[in-house]
Amino acid sequence: MADSRIRKYRKMLATAPNYEVWKAAALELDYLEGNVEWKEDFASDLYHYELIYDRLSNLRQYHQQSDFERLRRALREGLHHDLGNMGNAALYSRSRVGTKHLIEEYINQVCESLNFLCDKPIPEFSLEDKLQFFRDTFTSFGRPTLLLSGGATLGMFHFGVIKALWEKGLLPQVVAGSSVGAIIAGILGVHTDDEIPDMLVPENHHLQAWKWKGLLSAFRGDGLMDQQQLKDCLRANMGEYTFEEAFQKTGRSINISVSPVQTNQKARLLCGYTSPYLLIWSAALASAAVPGVYPPVTLMKKDLYGSVLPYMSRQKFVDGSVVSDLPIERLMHLYDVNFTIVSQTNPHVVPFLNRRGVDEKLSLGQLPWHFLKSEVQFHGQGVFDYLRKRVKPELLRQLSGHMHTIMAQRYFGDVTIAPQYSLRHYRHMLANPDPKTVRQMILEGERATWPKISMIRSHARISMTLERCVARLRDQQKRSQRELRLVNNAQTGGT
Repeated sequence: MADSRIRKYRKMLATAPNYEVWKAAALELDYLEGNVEWKEDFASDLYHYELIYDRLSNLRQYHQQSDFERLRRALREGLHHDLGNMGNAALYSRSRVGTKHLIEEYINQVCESLNFLCDKPIPEFSLEDKLQFFRDTFTSFGRPTLLLSGGATLGMFHFGVIKALWEKGLLPQVVAGSSVGAIIAGILGVHTDDEIPDMLVPENHHLQAWKWKGLLSAFRGDGLMDQQQLKDCLRANMGEYTFEEAFQKTGRSINISVSPVQTNQKARLLCGYTSPYLLIWSAALASAAVPGVYPPVTLMKKDLYGSVLPYMSRQKFVDGSVVSDLPIERLMHLYDVNFTIVSQTNPHVVPFLNRRGVDEKLSLGQLPWHFLKSEVQFHGQGVFDYLRKRVKPELLRQLSGHMHTIMAQRYFGDVTIAPQYSLRHYRHMLANPDPKTVRQMILEGERATWPKISMIRSHARISMTLERCVARLRDQQKRSQRELRLVNNAQTGGT
């Protein structure tokens, strides 16, 4: 009887149309498979549960007693990302929904205490002091980021990941993309949170990005596909926003990877910090310029008067995923990133990913496959490194350099979300998707994200609470400054 119920709920997981149905089935499976008791038992060698328990007890006591000073000090000095290894991936592989209740209670208490300090008027804790406290704590704690990989039309999967995270309030404010991931990031970057439901409707987008030009065009260096067609598609979906203008509209930091064509140049991460006046569609066009498929791109910017003109006119850029599919280190420097969520759709990467995302012990049957993958990667890097430094034909040298960087890159994050590919997916990889196909890819992205929600929430919820507290306090400060100006103007006018 239990086995038949387990099969029933596993089938529900695989076919769930939304998160609520998926979660209901997952909770039933947790009960049937004995995971409820595991979650209730605090003790485990997977994390420092005594440390978490002590921190929880102190915060709860200070909060209940409205001991503002001790609560503030406890949060400021003791709030660290992944405290006591509570983000250990193994803690999220046993149960489908949630993890140890102690961890969940601790995170809930931290967020309640932060909101309490933020919103409660405290005479000895001025608005300026509060804002400084939350800014410092946020910088110290860090924030999550979402990275969207390349993958041609298969990148429609990213929309499903975005939808699942947005619906649970877990969509990071920092988003990076390369190739098709740059296109999806660019579209997201010009839509506010209120506009995201409309953004997720396929009929609202220009979906005709591909137009075949032929082999002769490729041999001339103009690419297999019509770049003007792609440019029209991007401008229709993103508008004429610069990185700076998009951030001012949405508050979301969009980052796009591009790779240089010329030697003596390094891959660049284009964003509001590094290139505020650059047009987002131009950056996405360059990041999607797969060598051989599209020609290199000259980036475009707006000048002081809003006119469009070339940015670094002597430089051309191509597909960002060639050199920097996931620019994790650069994001850490720019945004204090402490946790990475990767939506990975590259067809040459997905088959080699560890599906569960946990460092597991390999069975004897898995050893040959694991050994083969490691050997191919190790020797492949060596061969292409040798060729890129020593071969004479420039075309072969550049191709070897691209292959070396592809094999040397890291293609996963702290949480990696990826599709399950079949032959159907590969057939549509270089085709214009219809709305039905986009909706199917969105659903696949959602279903792949739902099992990761608990781990993402544990890592990201505190940082997002800090971020929202900073935003509320900034708004309060602006209101106070406006009110003060009105009072001063009234007094000046009255005299």
